Amino acid sequence: MGLNEQQIERYSRQIILEEVGGTGQEKLLCSKVLIVGAGGLGAPAGLYLAAAGVGTIGIVDSDKVDLSNLQRQIIHHTGDVGTEKVDSAKAKIQAINPDVTVQTYQSRLTAENISEIIRQYDFVIDGTDNFASKFLINDACYFEKKAFSHAGILRFDGQLITVLPGETTCYRCIFRSPPPAGVVPSCSEAGVLGVLAGVIGLLQATEAMKYLLGIGELLTNTLLVYNALEMEFYKAKLDRNPDCPLCGSSPTITELKDEQQPVCDLKED
Repeated sequence: MGLNEQQIERYSRQIILEEVGGTGQEKLLCSKVLIVGAGGLGAPAGLYLAAAGVGTIGIVDSDKVDLSNLQRQIIHHTGDVGTEKVDSAKAKIQAINPDVTVQTYQSRLTAENISEIIRQYDFVIDGTDNFASKFLINDACYFEKKAFSHAGILRFDGQLITVLPGETTCYRCIFRSPPPAGVVPSCSEAGVLGVLAGVIGLLQATEAMKYLLGIGELLTNTLLVYNALEMEFYKAKLDRNPDCPLCGSSPTITELKDEQQPVCDLKED
């Protein structure tokens, strides 16, 4: 496609990286990333992916901006309270970079609509706030063979892992099914440090860019855990579970279904 003069100047600090170059920047401009959840994780991920020149960004969210969101969901401003999150996020992304096409989905992902949406994208960022959505994203990405980044935050702790469906550990290899209702508190109950969302969301964006560019080592078969109070990162190495109900040798999950589980896990909201 070739870069014009403005694009060469805009992305110059990336282009001079040997691992990126002009070819890599063109690849980013032709890439498509879907962000599920325009909240604490999706907000920083979306802003930085747009600034970096990812050509198409999809945003899925069914909620409106609430005042309590603003402590961590930095893509939304005070004047956006009461507006649809997808519209607020789209406006900020387009203000940062007119090169970026933003596709919005003002709805909640379900077993009926998720496949049609995610198959249009190269990489998926899971910034959701509940178990049902996380399992649905994992399963849909497996069936559609779409790489994705799972992440979650709660209080002062965050975690993330990158999944290459059919090749690496998936979410169900680690967590077979949602926990019983009430076992894990929500962020509205337990709280969350606002800046934690920025740290983890930007790591998700980093994984997306590495995948799109084909550089570095992805967080595959590895759960990265971060504690903000101790400023400690550690990696837990994982193996694919041969008994995984989705990607194991004898799968019992052969089609998508909506999990009936309203409680959030390590979450962004």
